[in-house]
Amino acid sequence: MNSDSNKLIEMFQDALWVEQGLSDNTLKSYGSDLHLFAVWLKDKSLLQVKEYDISDYLALKFRQGRSARSSARLVSSLRRFYGYLIREGRLDEDPCGAIDLPKMGKPLPGTLSESDVECLIQAPAIDSPLGFRDRTMLELLYATGLRVSELIGVRCDYLNMRQGVVRVTGKGNKDRLVPVGEEALEWLGSYQGKQRSLLLGNRQSDSLFVTRRGGAMTRQAFWYAIKRYAKKAGIEKPLSPHTLRHAFATHLLNHGADLRVVQLLLGHSDLSSTQIYTHIATERLKDIHENFHPRG
Repeated sequence: MNSDSNKLIEMFQDALWVEQGLSDNTLKSYGSDLHLFAVWLKDKSLLQVKEYDISDYLALKFRQGRSARSSARLVSSLRRFYGYLIREGRLDEDPCGAIDLPKMGKPLPGTLSESDVECLIQAPAIDSPLGFRDRTMLELLYATGLRVSELIGVRCDYLNMRQGVVRVTGKGNKDRLVPVGEEALEWLGSYQGKQRSLLLGNRQSDSLFVTRRGGAMTRQAFWYAIKRYAKKAGIEKPLSPHTLRHAFATHLLNHGADLRVVQLLLGHSDLSSTQIYTHIATERLKDIHENFHPRG
């Protein structure tokens, strides 16, 4: 590393500490990024850097597997450093001027494997009306990809057992018909035939899924139940209220479903909302290829 570069980095860190009072950890992070860049430059001074030097260095880090978040921090370090040099009159041109921050992208929603889903669905103890209700709700949720808010909003007259469809009211109060698989229909038939009546007693309710007090199931109560069943099933992956919805979409695509069909089933008005699941499916395909292909 060029000796002048080391002095420039120290001056930059001192200036940040005096002017902005940044923490030691932040200063060390900036210093580490700049020192590694200076080492890569070899005998070339940081004052002699051109835009192509930074682009080449970022490309190298990308090939080495550096994440978009880590690369963004590196670009931020370089931008602040060269902004400081320009303010101090050490440079006339900023080599970072045309360098864009890496796109972070949307985080992929968490999902479960098919075996994880099976363990989760089987977790409720079905020898009680409450456990049977929860099992039925999980079966319906995974069979249809409904939002939890849509699931608890299902009324008895929204379910057509003969046609095998359920009517749901989604975002923007838009109604859609969603097909229900045979297994979920069997659980629904048994739940409506006996278990729901046991929960209601002499009370009346239009809601399909009810509590032991006869009221409609709430989103929060069902979410707590999912977390409880996940713990019972030994699932340690992070869960969200949308976990089974994500699993529904991803597993359909993994088994060859058309993206437009999945869009309709999920009730997405824009296809771009559904396309996030193709990335999850692609990641799964990559894992399979790497694990089982002879040249993976």
